[in-house]
Amino acid sequence: MTASMMWNWEYAIAVFPIVFQAIWVTLSATLVGFGIAVIVGLFWTLARRSSYKPVAWTVGGLVEFIRSTPLLVQLFFLYYALPQLPYIGVSLDAFTAGVIGLGLHYSTYLSEIYRSGIESIPKGQWEACTALNFSRLHTWTKVILPQAVPPVLPMFGNYLIVMFKETPLLGAITVVEMLQVSLIIGSQSFRYIEPITIVGLLFLLLSYPSALAVRRLEERMKARYGRGKQKVTREEVTL
Repeated sequence: MTASMMWNWEYAIAVFPIVFQAIWVTLSATLVGFGIAVIVGLFWTLARRSSYKPVAWTVGGLVEFIRSTPLLVQLFFLYYALPQLPYIGVSLDAFTAGVIGLGLHYSTYLSEIYRSGIESIPKGQWEACTALNFSRLHTWTKVILPQAVPPVLPMFGNYLIVMFKETPLLGAITVVEMLQVSLIIGSQSFRYIEPITIVGLLFLLLSYPSALAVRRLEERMKARYGRGKQKVTREEVTL
């Protein structure tokens, strides 16, 4: 084994602060992208339940298209192709294109989680809202979503971790996140072992405890909601 292939602790310690500083870009992209996914995913779900069939079909087709195409292709489209579209082309900086791409892509998966939670609500809950003459907004915000979302929170947590581990793809559109920083350092020193290993360890140190936390949350949700949901009363949903 040549000297250049051996682990160099002095070099690793020197480059660690540089790589670690980029973790804030990675975390920011993850959290902003997840926020977009949560909001847009709920929109997809509600739109697909529209009684106006053309809206439901159009949104359903769009969701399937986004979910069935690679995230990397979508990132390239947002960053490179979108500015060149006639009349509607918009130029986005790399970070904005990256978080929008992450958010839109994973919103299609979160929409399925929303759907599963909503469909788990007993039919009697909908009938009770109708009998109590609740408005559509009141029904969704005070009865359906408060019951549908908590049991599926662990699945949301799983996708948050997946999004975090997918952020290195943003380097393909010049977002300088952790992996991109490690590659830049490696290209300058021709030593890739230390910086890339540091990136891998940082991802492990953040994602593994998060996975354990999600698993514990899942156990709590099962214990709390596994025996069925309580029925809604007028007092519980009064504004």
